[in-house]
Amino acid sequence: MSSATSSSGSLTGSAQPALQGLRVLDLTRLLPGPMAALRLAELGADVLKIEAPGAGDPTRTMMQSSADRVAGRPGAFYRLVNRGKRETRLDLKSAAGCNVLRALAAEADVLIESFRPGVMERLGIGYDTLRAVNPRLVYCAISGYGASGPFVDHAGHDLNYIGYAGVLDQLASRDGTPILPNFQIADLLGGALSAVTQILAALWHVSRGGEGRFVDVSMTHVTYAHNVVAQVALANEGAAPAAGAGLLNGGVPCYNLYRTLDGRWLAVGALELKFWETLCMALDRPEWATRHWSLGQAIGGPDAVALTLELADVIGARALEDWVVLLEPLDCCVSPVLTAAQAAQHPLFNPQAYATASTSEPDDDGSPAG
Repeated sequence: MSSATSSSGSLTGSAQPALQGLRVLDLTRLLPGPMAALRLAELGADVLKIEAPGAGDPTRTMMQSSADRVAGRPGAFYRLVNRGKRETRLDLKSAAGCNVLRALAAEADVLIESFRPGVMERLGIGYDTLRAVNPRLVYCAISGYGASGPFVDHAGHDLNYIGYAGVLDQLASRDGTPILPNFQIADLLGGALSAVTQILAALWHVSRGGEGRFVDVSMTHVTYAHNVVAQVALANEGAAPAAGAGLLNGGVPCYNLYRTLDGRWLAVGALELKFWETLCMALDRPEWATRHWSLGQAIGGPDAVALTLELADVIGARALEDWVVLLEPLDCCVSPVLTAAQAAQHPLFNPQAYATASTSEPDDDGSPAG
């Protein structure tokens, strides 16, 4: 039987987890580091989460519900990002705690920490010290601005990192006001995902007989490097597009957001001409098919603005579910903008809902599949 790993990290088939036997020490707190270690755990690694005595990781009580507080258990945030890990407590400010960590590091493959640069060195358990007891150790340090440079000592959070990286400026309403995204871009893309990628690359180097490595992850620098579309515009025109003026931020009708009759939103992503043509036919507006950026429509120009308003009027005449029923089967890159609660129940993410939807599909004779 063949086996594969799904995009969520879970295994299908009968294969052993890809990272089974890998030993990871997780000294991180909050979101980026714990998520990086979680992804390694999902791939089969044995992750030992090390927390300070007493309160431990602040996320134990961050966003904690009243029910969890009464029950005396960590909140959903902590449980979500630390599932599948073993836990222990060490006082790294004590000689005994540092001795234990050095012994653990001697047997580990990976260590991940997210202290400010220099903290581990001052405690006597920095990379050089741990490398001496384990030359094959992959040591990953996640920080806001990197282990060196002008901001090495600066504090920050996701909002600060995406602000410096030029990303927050691109997340703006049409009047140019930046929004507050409830999705931590720098923490997850710049921190967690980048850490996993670089750790796996370093492990590949070790597996071929190389020594371990110090992996320096700067969340701000990685986020800056991923701000690709804005950087393309910067290279071509000398400035990133204002909100509503670019190909991917509202400057064309074929790639835009439209409010429906019931106050919901429909995401139209018909960027390629073939998808746009399919959508226009479905809307009974065949004359719109030639009004597309790939056929010369100026991005952010008068015709694009006018057609966006025309399409908005059409979409606004029906409820979201009506559009989903009509357009989703046509495979024209149109989708609903789901709430988090709706996404959790969608067949894409809810296996039970997917099974129910599959068994209720009609056969050729119109009856439900049995």
